[in-house]
Amino acid sequence: MAKGVAIGFSIAAPVGPIGVLCIRRSLRDGMAAGFAAGLGAATADAAYGAVAGFGLTAVSGFLIAHRFWIGLFGGTFLCSLGARAFLSRPASEAAPEKVGSLASAYASTLILTLANPATILSFAVIFAAFGLGATIDTRAAASLVLGVFAGSALWWFILSGGTSLVRSRVSPAWMLAVNRVSGAVLIAFGIYAFLRI
Repeated sequence: MAKGVAIGFSIAAPVGPIGVLCIRRSLRDGMAAGFAAGLGAATADAAYGAVAGFGLTAVSGFLIAHRFWIGLFGGTFLCSLGARAFLSRPASEAAPEKVGSLASAYASTLILTLANPATILSFAVIFAAFGLGATIDTRAAASLVLGVFAGSALWWFILSGGTSLVRSRVSPAWMLAVNRVSGAVLIAFGIYAFLRI
């Protein structure tokens, strides 16, 4: 389990497009929305960890074989999110948190993270580095996958919580700058996804 936590935390920690989304949602909508977005990524990490940990070669083979279409979808989705973020203006007052918005934050990040099948290769490499090969048993694999989810979720909790601490000090002008920068970064990640397919 501890190895799984370390793997999940290390996969989630580098700030990529999901990190940018989590930071932006935490600043705009509060910690709950940022953490919900992070949990979507943690769920996807656990799913890919399960594919690598349980040795589901048919599933991983399908994802790798169809990486063009999955990458095309993921790049389009990232560019769309980036354009919306870039063009959005900060609200004059905070909107009340809605269950629908939390579910939307979770689902959109889950789909976006699942649209990156290269993640499974990261898990395969890290599992090999930890000495976790094809001989892993079902109980150990399940423990590892739970650990991956817990480690990833821990990172998103830290990131969304830390970001929300400075939320009250963020002016509308600063939030507009965050929207522009995060939108541009997301579009850049989307273009990068297109270039990789």
